Amino acid sequence: MPKSTTACNDILGLLFNATAIANIADNAASSPLGNLYISLHTGNPGIGGSQTTNETSYTNYARVAVVRTTSGWSAPSAAATGNAALIQFPQCGVTGATITYVAIGTASSGVGKVLYAGALSSSLAVAELIVPQFAIAALAVSES
Repeated sequence: MPKSTTACNDILGLLFNATAIANIADNAASSPLGNLYISLHTGNPGIGGSQTTNETSYTNYARVAVVRTTSGWSAPSAAATGNAALIQFPQCGVTGATITYVAIGTASSGVGKVLYAGALSSSLAVAELIVPQFAIAALAVSES
């Protein structure tokens, strides 16, 4: 069964903006996750993978934290959200990689739970001095 648009917006609001879903779910854990972490991948992390699955390792690479508020992610509308600010990764050093996927997960490093992942519209060859980035709203997520 498909979810209603309201339910989709509520789920995205809970995950991306830490907004409670009345009588169902809240963000009141003793230490709730304050950020989501964007990771870059050289292949599909897959439905059974983690943030380390096919994660790039170009020189200086690190995951980027995006705060779980409307300053990090737009308020969900029409069952979709997107990054509310520029997401910029560290500049590549000597060793590069070709990026084909991006994931949104729960850990700043190591094995993290992938919440959403998808292929880039075209692969990105990251070489020395290249700064991978996503413009505002370029990292879009939808529920249905």
